[in-house]
Amino acid sequence: MKLFKEFRLDTTNHILWCDEERVLLAPKCFDVLAYLVEHAGRVVTQDEILDAVWSETHVNPEVLRKYILEIRRILGDRHDKPEFIETVPKRGYRFVAGVTDANVAEPPSLAGPHDADAKATEKEVRSETRGSDQEIPSAKGTLWKVVIVPVLVLVAAAGIGGFRFAHNGAKPTSLSDPSIAVLPFADMSPTKDQEYFSDGLAEQLIHDLAKVAGLKVVARSSAFQFKGRNEDVRDVGRKLGVANVLEGSVRRDGNHVRITAELIKTDDGFHLWSQTYDREMNDIFAVQDEIAQATTETLQPKLLGSNGRPVPANSRTANPEAYQAYLQANYFSVRGLGKEDLDKALAYTDTAIKFDHQYAPAWALRASVENLMSEGGLTSLAEGFRRARDDAERAIALNPNAASGYLAVAETQIYYDWDWESANACLTKAAALEPGSAEVLLVRSHLSRELGNLDVAIKLYKQVLELDPLRTDSHLGLGYMLYVAGRYDGAQAEVRKALDLNPRAALAHLTLGKVLIATGKPQLALAEVENETLEWGKLTGEALVYHALDREQDSTSAIAELIAKYRTDGAFQIAQAYSFRGETDKAFGWLERAYEQRDAGLPEVKTDPLFTNLHRDRRYTQLLKKLHLFT
Repeated sequence: MKLFKEFRLDTTNHILWCDEERVLLAPKCFDVLAYLVEHAGRVVTQDEILDAVWSETHVNPEVLRKYILEIRRILGDRHDKPEFIETVPKRGYRFVAGVTDANVAEPPSLAGPHDADAKATEKEVRSETRGSDQEIPSAKGTLWKVVIVPVLVLVAAAGIGGFRFAHNGAKPTSLSDPSIAVLPFADMSPTKDQEYFSDGLAEQLIHDLAKVAGLKVVARSSAFQFKGRNEDVRDVGRKLGVANVLEGSVRRDGNHVRITAELIKTDDGFHLWSQTYDREMNDIFAVQDEIAQATTETLQPKLLGSNGRPVPANSRTANPEAYQAYLQANYFSVRGLGKEDLDKALAYTDTAIKFDHQYAPAWALRASVENLMSEGGLTSLAEGFRRARDDAERAIALNPNAASGYLAVAETQIYYDWDWESANACLTKAAALEPGSAEVLLVRSHLSRELGNLDVAIKLYKQVLELDPLRTDSHLGLGYMLYVAGRYDGAQAEVRKALDLNPRAALAHLTLGKVLIATGKPQLALAEVENETLEWGKLTGEALVYHALDREQDSTSAIAELIAKYRTDGAFQIAQAYSFRGETDKAFGWLERAYEQRDAGLPEVKTDPLFTNLHRDRRYTQLLKKLHLFT
């Protein structure tokens, strides 16, 4: 046991204590600190530390610098007035705090209060991003999409700050598993103004690796849950269900940018690979794509061995201004579904295209943003989808080997054209180009459910959950799908996992209420519905549950309020309530209005259990034919 100031370094159990609190420390951080403490008072060179801690592999010195910075942060040290670690220019580092050896008793038990705190800390996650779970505009097209599956919302960052990890059932991993999570790269710039660049680099790597068949790549929304956190890589691997983690940093100093990337095994924290790239700002945006490609090509043999295929080349732009605008557009497009962020994202895509009219990723991103705005009622429905389709087709013409264009076209075909055959063809192409994409799997699952292929839809959605295990909507979407299939135990379990992740998740309580109504527990369902965070969701749930409780007057009042407040964008939900109550004519009247309004939720009529009462009516068959869903 090594004692220095208020810290105790337990070299036997590899634990650092600060007074009576256990300090979470990554394995290699501990090893570096232990070496410095062991040689306190003398200068140890970079090479000496690297040889001692990474004797089994070559590691770039920039990696050591990163760990020194992290150790200083944990100890509360200052570079200009060091109390623990002093940098000796051109020589190395010296541990300057007084160190004593002590054969003191270990803390009472690692299963005691300290361990309880550590376990609680492992579960606590505070998302640095803005989430789709609550930021849902109240406008045309909004009401259906979270009730069903928030397909387009996958691009939005997940979670609201302050939730706990659920036991998501992720499969145990081993070093032989071809799986990886790309964590958000840290912005180490003095001015902290390169977040859009560091996030963009990590996202590019996620998309590049998702093109490799057989490689499990965790989706952005789950990987970015660890943004800004000092999480033990072994815990990251366990929570995400991966055997490898790729992380790194970006540091800009004037015109110079340094990017460091490192690949780490999650079972033991062993560094497999690291590399530092130095670039000047006058060409950094043009070469970032080159950096991402070089990184993935270097990583691939270590992940897939001789079975790996080369990562397909990306569509690059030679114009640095175009690339910078594209990165900024992508940054705003994933912050949420609010009009301000999406307007900024759209404006930046316009800027990127202005600088480089042949830049395919910018066209595809603009199509994706236009789809989001159309679905959220932030633009004209017909005109918005028309622009999205035109832009997506332009992206495909410029680069037919990128999945993003096909995915954007498929979304317009599903949510506006109701052209199922064409959408399936586009999604099949997108899946071939990017087989590990959670977005593509999610939209394919949604399409399968629209067509009534519930078993296929559930299988695809479970694959989404493997790639996106920490996202609230992943569990909520699967829970809803299991409810539609009549698998109520599984549905209830998944929705409760979503609520474990975020107790205020939009529409989770409504979905759970529907499950409880279906299982003959309307009183419990009422308690859930009353906790629903979205007003229209709560009113829809009340209309259903009060009818199940034979409180018809209360049910009628809820429908009346739903109509008064949401008649222009809630026709589908109003039809649900009337159908469940057995009021067939009123249900069909509102379904016809939903058809005229091009309500994107209308195709759900084929599989939604709330419309069972309509199935024997000839008008139901006629409606399915109009939707091209009759088989």
